Order: sequence, then structure tokens, then C-alpha cells
Amino acid sequence: MTDDVCTKLQTRTGLALLVRQAGPEDAPTLVELFHNVSPEDLRFRFLTGLNEVGADQIKAMTQADHSTIDSYIAFQPDGIAVATGMLACDKHGERGEVAISVHASHHNQGIGWTLLAFLAERATARGLKVIESIENRGNRTAIEVERDSGFSLQEYPGDPTLVLVTRNLANPTGA
Repeated sequence: MTDDVCTKLQTRTGLALLVRQAGPEDAPTLVELFHNVSPEDLRFRFLTGLNEVGADQIKAMTQADHSTIDSYIAFQPDGIAVATGMLACDKHGERGEVAISVHASHHNQGIGWTLLAFLAERATARGLKVIESIENRGNRTAIEVERDSGFSLQEYPGDPTLVLVTRNLANPTGA
């Protein structure tokens, strides 16, 4: 069962969000949310050409091992899910990978930015030293948000279409 504690956040545009951990009961909510994520955003989020998020992927988000993975859903105050974010930690508790998806009709409202800051706070609270994300070079919007949030970019080994964006949590201005 999920922890029903909601964190209240506000985006730079003034949009109020309620964020809480995802649990098994949220599978239908995530299915609906991902049906409203653009095909391009799905490609960027999962780094594949998938058209639909499968049951196994939804299960991984809603039945996560909270010792290494935190999966969150962001809701508007009216209960509509507008985004999801995940923080997946390495087994040493030093690094965490972040991934965010935003409802297509809710772009440009600061939701991704706000959820990224929230995930960085959660990573810091866990004692992680670094957070990172693997991005398709074409995902300029996410890369810009990450740069503005103190991430640095590096080549991704073995794939020129990807970049690794990294933020040192001990030094919030970058690695």
C-alpha cells in the first residue's frame, strides 16, 4: 500500500500539484496518464519507439522496491494525474537515475521542472551523491530544464544519439 502522504508543490506558473508515491492501486491512473503522453515524449522517456506503456512497465512503477526505487504521481488538486516521476537508486546508494513524463496537455506549465526539483530533494534525503538521466539528444526541452537545474552534459558511451546529464548533489550548480 502506498504512503498516502501528499507533498504540496507549486510550479513556476502557479499551478498547484499534489505529489505522492505510486502504489498498486495507481496502475489504472498511470495507464490513463501514459495514454495522454505524446508519442514523442514516450520515445524520449523510454528511449524506444513504443506506442503504449505495457503492463510490466506499469507494474514496475506501481509495485516498486522502495529500498531502491521511488515512483511518484503528480496530481492537480481536482485529482487529475498530470505527471509521473521516478528515482531509481544504485545498489550502493550513491547514484540515482531520474525519469519524468508529463501529460501532453500540461506542457509549459513548469510541471517537469518542479517534479525534477522534487526528485532531487528526495535523492538528497536518501543520501545520494549524484542524480542523472540518459536523454535522447533530440529531447531539447528536457535537456534545457536539466541544464537550468544544475545538470552537466556528457557523451553517452557507445551511442552518439544519447547524452548523460548529471548533477552532483553536493554541489547543486553542477558536477
